[in-house]
Amino acid sequence: MEYKKIEINYQLCQLEELSEVEQMVVKKSIEATNTAYAKYSHFYVGAAALLNNGTVVMGSNQENAAFPSSLCAERTAVFAAQATYPNEPIKILAIAAKTDSGLLKDPITPCGACRQVLMETSSRYQKPFKVIMVGKEQALVLHDNRGLLPFAFDGSDLPE
Repeated sequence: MEYKKIEINYQLCQLEELSEVEQMVVKKSIEATNTAYAKYSHFYVGAAALLNNGTVVMGSNQENAAFPSSLCAERTAVFAAQATYPNEPIKILAIAAKTDSGLLKDPITPCGACRQVLMETSSRYQKPFKVIMVGKEQALVLHDNRGLLPFAFDGSDLPE
């Protein structure tokens, strides 16, 4: 038996340490929390995708009384970007969350389904992208979205 280890490189930084472009995308993700429909959880998530052409596409979580019919902010933003700009890869995706009390202190990370979609997105465009997960005072920055999902299931796993 052989044991192996997976390591993920990321940065934890203060929001003011981000570049101007990164701060702009972060602000858009926070702004997107205001369009969330979170009647049941009161957990408002916003995402902003900066595309290669400079366009920013925002998304927010949209809940439903039948919870499986809900959609996360990350997937809302990514799917809207792909439907509207199908030839533009994502450069940066920022994610923020708040409750009725305001922006969360600590950064949140995407759920498993969103991680799968983010993996497929980078496969689709054959280009990884930066993910910035935002908290009230700091951000967790992953320079390659593929680090969110080790042992990912992708198209290479499907039979021909």
